[in-house]
Parts: sequence; C-alpha cells; structure tokens
Amino acid sequence: MDMSAAPTPGRLIRPALRLRAAIPAGRYGPILTLVLLMPLMVLFSIGFLYPIARLVIMSFGEAAADLEQYRRIFTTPLYLGVLSRTISTAAIVTLLSLMFGYPVALAMSKARGRLALVIAAAVLVPLWTSVLVRSYAWIVLLQRSGLVNAFLVESGFIAAPLKLLYTDGAVILAMTHVLMPFMILPIANALRSISPDYALAARSLGAGTLATFLRVVLPLSLPGVFAGCVMCFILAIGFYITPALVGGPEAMTMATLIAQQTTVVLDWPFAAALSSVLLLVTLLFVLVFRRALSVSKGINSVA
Repeated sequence: MDMSAAPTPGRLIRPALRLRAAIPAGRYGPILTLVLLMPLMVLFSIGFLYPIARLVIMSFGEAAADLEQYRRIFTTPLYLGVLSRTISTAAIVTLLSLMFGYPVALAMSKARGRLALVIAAAVLVPLWTSVLVRSYAWIVLLQRSGLVNAFLVESGFIAAPLKLLYTDGAVILAMTHVLMPFMILPIANALRSISPDYALAARSLGAGTLATFLRVVLPLSLPGVFAGCVMCFILAIGFYITPALVGGPEAMTMATLIAQQTTVVLDWPFAAALSSVLLLVTLLFVLVFRRALSVSKGINSVA
C-alpha cells in the first residue's frame, strides 16, 4: 500500500487556510454575501412580503383603485370607535408596562444571587404559560363571583359585586400583565450593558442618586425602553385572545373585528382593509418613536 497517496493533516489544512486567506476576516464579496442572504430573503419574501402585498391588493376589491372599504372605516362611527379604542388601549398598556416594568428591570439588573433568580423566574415563568391560560385566570379573578369581588364584598368596601369583566379596564389590566415581560427584558438587558463607571463618575462629581439616574442611567437605557415600547405596542395593537375573552363584544378591538369579518360576515376585502390600516398605524408608531428617541439622544448629548 502506497502511504504517500494517503492525505495528511497538512494537506487537509492547507486548502482551508488558502480559503481563509482569500476571504478577509469580517469582509465578504458581494456575490458571496448575496448567496448567504438568499435563503433568508426567499423566506422573508414568501412569509412576509407576499402576504402583505396580497392583503393590500385584496383591500381594494375587484377594482384597482376602489377605496370603498377604507371609506367605510373612516366614515362609520362604529369602526372609528373600534380603531380609536384599539390605539388608546395599546398606548395605555405600553405606558403601564413601562411604568411597572422599568423598576422590575432595574431590580433585575442590580440583583445578585438567589434574589436575581427569583426575579428572573417571576418574569420568565409567565412567558412559558399559555396566553389562553392567563386570560382565563383573569376571568376567574374578575367575574362577579370571582376572588376580587368576593374580597371587596367581604371587606365591606362594596355592597354588591361590581362588573369588572368585559370592560376596557379588564382588557388593559390583563394585557398589561401578559405583555409586561416584553418590556422588562429589553430594559434589563440595556441596564446590564451600562458600565458602573458612569454612575461612579457622576457621583464623584457631586451628583446624587436621583440625579445620577435621571442624567446617566435613564438616557443610556433608552434603547431598551424603545425596544420594549415597540414590542409591547405592536403586540398590544394586534392582540386577539385576551381582548376576546376578557373584553367580550362590549370592548371590541381591531383584532376581534377582523376575526368577525373573516369568520362570521365573510367580508374579506373589508377585513383586509382593516388589517392594512392596523399595519399603517403600527408603522407610523415605530417611525414616530424612532424620531422621538433620536431627538431625546441629541438633547441628552448636548445637555
């Protein structure tokens, strides 16, 4: 047997070294970059761009420039009310998630040991639970014979059970509970990335705890705040399960209205128009929030 014909480790390594030498570190040619991105671009086109394009085309009906479906949305008080309720509910849920989530994220980023594990478990365990289960849990709590009404009646605060379920307040409360982890995690990640040296430098210059937080920590955590607000608002504006179960027909949102148009009325062009308006509102929110974030960064850098 000719041992000289067998490949040696050196012979196997040299082609790999030549390939690495031909491709500089961190830099790829346009053709190779296009080849690497092609699977992602195909999936993105099939799974996102094509359905969105079909949705927008369907909203115009059979005629290419028929705006009748959009006229129905913006001239009918019922649909305008549902749209305004959806936007206001999403905005309130985002604001409440930020108000209650930022302190939790701050504690999560500062805690160590068992306390850090407890906080992380309290934030992550709800994410591992089905949204359907959590929504039914709020039904158990808020119904007329639920725990909240029973506690209020037994404590003497009220004489008869209140109508807590199937209201806008119930929807906001349940959605805030469901979506708060999506606000906490990005903010906690941004807070962890802030070097402690910044706070030490601010305190050495005479800044107190509150001034250090307002002038140093809060501005540096704005990218996490932006990411959390965007995720919460996008999820809230298209949320279906919780508003349908906790809100019912009296607290209808755009998601439940779209589901009604597709499953009961079977008016697909109008449902497509509603979805297009909802998508446009989401894009406008993202653009406005990005602009507000950039302006805030500019003001903080000047200050």
